[in-house]
Amino acid sequence: MRKNRGGASTRRFVLTEPCNRLNRVVLTLLFLCGGAALFAQQTETIETLSFSLDAVWLFLGAILVFIMQAGFALVETGFTRARNASTITMKNVMDFCFSAVVYWAVGWGFMYGESAGGFIGTSQFFHSPMTVDAESGGFYSLWFFQVVFAATAATIVSGAMAERTRFKSYLIYTCFISAFIYPVSGHWVWGDGWLKKIGFHDFAGSTVVHSVGGWAALIGAAALGPRPGKYGKGEDGRVRVNAFPGRNIPLAALGTLLLFFGWFGFNGASTGIATVGGGGIWSGLNIARICVVTTLSAAAGAIAALVTSWIRFKKPHYFMALNGLLAGLVGITASCAVVSPGASIVIGFIAGILVVFSIEFIDKTLKVDDPVGASSVHLVCGIWGTLAVGIWGNAGDDGALGLLHGGGFTQLGIQALGVLAVGAWAAAASLIMFLTIKAVIGLRVGAQEAGNSTIG
Repeated sequence: MRKNRGGASTRRFVLTEPCNRLNRVVLTLLFLCGGAALFAQQTETIETLSFSLDAVWLFLGAILVFIMQAGFALVETGFTRARNASTITMKNVMDFCFSAVVYWAVGWGFMYGESAGGFIGTSQFFHSPMTVDAESGGFYSLWFFQVVFAATAATIVSGAMAERTRFKSYLIYTCFISAFIYPVSGHWVWGDGWLKKIGFHDFAGSTVVHSVGGWAALIGAAALGPRPGKYGKGEDGRVRVNAFPGRNIPLAALGTLLLFFGWFGFNGASTGIATVGGGGIWSGLNIARICVVTTLSAAAGAIAALVTSWIRFKKPHYFMALNGLLAGLVGITASCAVVSPGASIVIGFIAGILVVFSIEFIDKTLKVDDPVGASSVHLVCGIWGTLAVGIWGNAGDDGALGLLHGGGFTQLGIQALGVLAVGAWAAAASLIMFLTIKAVIGLRVGAQEAGNSTIG
């Protein structure tokens, strides 16, 4: 007891040592519990944010790929004659519309449903999540990203069969490609398929999308036959190939640039994630590198095609240069996540040379009339790009290891097997499809319809 300045007494309480210890223990436990709760909340917030960023990036990538539909329409319109412009544009609009519906109905199920022996999906038809939550949001982003790929595979065929195809026949084979041919090959590589299990690597679709579309384009153009006046006999009795110049090269160039722009989503968003930490080749850190190698390969392809055609035809050939740019894009699509910038230039340059000789070979030797060179760009360069993984791939333990990086011929052999298997499937299925349509309702417009600018 002591007295204060006012004379009043006050009692001083002194805590004993055991009480002090108890208080310290309680305070420590409270602090730890509060910190743990705060940490858990922060971790949950980071995970939620990462999930949201991944979904948004996939969605934005899908929008970029969707813009490629406009690019295809402009390229095909620019490379063909003016009287067919309305029909070609309408076909490109409607093939996406039909592809979207049939891919939702059955295509997704064949591609990503429960696997039957690694060959085809057997579930998730007419699939939609019944709840609206984060998980369903992730599904919708993935579905939207995949449907624009399916539409791309179908659109490739349009240019090769331009100027002489019946409109209703076009819609039928577009539906079949989007509903069945493309999803089955996609299941093999990107679903739970047999090619994926043996290590086949096709990052964004040189084979799954472009070669499949290219095979359908080549088979369809051959089954359809050439445009009237394309091939004739010269004075010496030899077959003469008549050129049908495109109506508008600036329009085709604009379409090519739109395709180039969309390809940053095609390749870049195939990472599936936007955030760092996915691990290996799937890490978000590689988005920028994927876009860099995509750019370099496209540029090298355009340069190579321009120079090659200049040497071969004694003048710069703008049609070849634009197709060379697209060839470089197709060529890098399979390997964009596993090759260096230097390797991408080589891959694109070779693709640019290949497309020049391929267009000439298909046109003059095979006598297949492909007005826009779709078979050469997507099929030939798609095959080349897929094989390039087995040469320059450098993903170490996380993916493909090519010949030049100590992997031997193993990956190259797997890539070749995948090219042959998917090629056999796409070619056989396309042949059956086109011959059936030709026999039942006809593929080609009649002479009277050919003069109508709204049909063909």
